[in-house]
Amino acid sequence: MSEVKLDILAFGAHPDDVELSCAGTIVKHVAQGKAVGIVDLTRGELGSRGSAEIRLQEAQMAAKLMGLKVRVNLEMADGFFEYNKANQLEIIQQVRRFKPDIVLCNAVADRHPDHGKGSKLVADACFLSGLVRIETEWEGQAQEHWRPKAIYHYIQDRYCKPDLIVDITEYFGKKMEVILAYKSQFYDPKSSEPHTPISSPEFLEFIKGRSSQYGRLINAPYGEGYTVERTLGVDDLTTLK
Repeated sequence: MSEVKLDILAFGAHPDDVELSCAGTIVKHVAQGKAVGIVDLTRGELGSRGSAEIRLQEAQMAAKLMGLKVRVNLEMADGFFEYNKANQLEIIQQVRRFKPDIVLCNAVADRHPDHGKGSKLVADACFLSGLVRIETEWEGQAQEHWRPKAIYHYIQDRYCKPDLIVDITEYFGKKMEVILAYKSQFYDPKSSEPHTPISSPEFLEFIKGRSSQYGRLINAPYGEGYTVERTLGVDDLTTLK
């Protein structure tokens, strides 16, 4: 695979984290000509429905629908990956490999413990990636240090007040199409697998309602919210919604 510099690199603890939380943002920026990729930390192998192999296939279908340049799975242990040096170095390799200007990652705290854990792991690795004395290699070549300009945490299951909201109105339909690429996980009337909190049609209505809720805050039909790690700056007050 030839390497490509990405404008945006999104990390998710599980395949489908990114789709549920910020697929609209991704599709919107791809439509603007931005290069976007995803790194999944785990295969989601502890999920009650489907399997790691099925979810990998679904993740690749979702990647195609979103127009991603690349999607990588680090195959950390679902539910049990640790905040440690080895995992930080794996993430640093991907940050230095794709040199994103912006990183999107899991919510700082959420219902699933992997979300907050993954959030902290990725955010800290992005900082460490900028340190010259941390040495990494990719495919036998020494990597240059790289630190993204900004890290934005998408909002997941638990509500929190966003620091910024992206208007995804034009791309909301595509977002839902991307989510439904995960047929094993979300509502499918033909499925005979166990019922879970996210497999009901009501859960899809929750996703729609959350997007509508955030959209309303910026006078738009649909939006996706993010929290930030540092104060945002703007050049022109008149461009803000």
